[in-house]
Amino acid sequence: KVIWTVLVTILGYASSLPVGDDSICTAEELAKYRITFIGKWSQTAFPKQYPLYRPPAQWSSLLGVTHSSDYSMWKKNEYASNGVRDFAEKGEAWVLMKEIEEAGEKIQSVHGIFSAPAITSGTGQTSTELEAHPRHPLVSFVVRIVPSPDWFVGIDSLNLCEGDRWMDEVSVDLYPYDAGTDSGFTFSSPNFATIPQETVQEITCSSPSHPANSFYYPKLKILPPIAQVTMVKIKKSQLGLSAPFINPPAKSNEIIDSVS
Repeated sequence: KVIWTVLVTILGYASSLPVGDDSICTAEELAKYRITFIGKWSQTAFPKQYPLYRPPAQWSSLLGVTHSSDYSMWKKNEYASNGVRDFAEKGEAWVLMKEIEEAGEKIQSVHGIFSAPAITSGTGQTSTELEAHPRHPLVSFVVRIVPSPDWFVGIDSLNLCEGDRWMDEVSVDLYPYDAGTDSGFTFSSPNFATIPQETVQEITCSSPSHPANSFYYPKLKILPPIAQVTMVKIKKSQLGLSAPFINPPAKSNEIIDSVS
């Protein structure tokens, strides 16, 4: 009888919790993070068709949001929005910004928008700060691979909250994705719209399975990470004392990945 009473109490409590990936966040205050994006797109790691000019390998600006589970910027196996399409194909952020703004106004699902400067080479780094809220502990962002048909890297709904505490540091390796809106196989392919539109898919060393694909490396088991992102929680004593941003030349910041 005691066990049954306890079980009913637990089930009653669980049923009262909000549904969603961010339901377990019980932190009492906001959290600020320094987010650093590191490009690892080097000719050593990705020698096939590596863009050397017109334009050379580089990264667009980073555009991201902190949000609740009611919002999704992009998701694997789902169709990219018009905003994500424009950003992945042309690096244009206006439509995506409007979509984010509308989501924030209609369902209060977005807490904040953040961005970081572009990187003018395949290797290098860029950084900015973001603010997460207990009801908006998820982070999503996109960075366009330049040049490319509609390829990008990013994170979809990473939860920075664990129970009643914010994570101190998170580091994630990033791999290329195809937005499913352009049918080009190579970095320099001309625009060729995918009709009908396909879903967002991860690009691997064997998919798309076509020799012309710029990321096609049939002798590899997996691609090396093309980029990495790190988010470090800023302590209260450090607020207002942001670390200086340093973006060294590509040659001195070359990422040497061993490719077997």
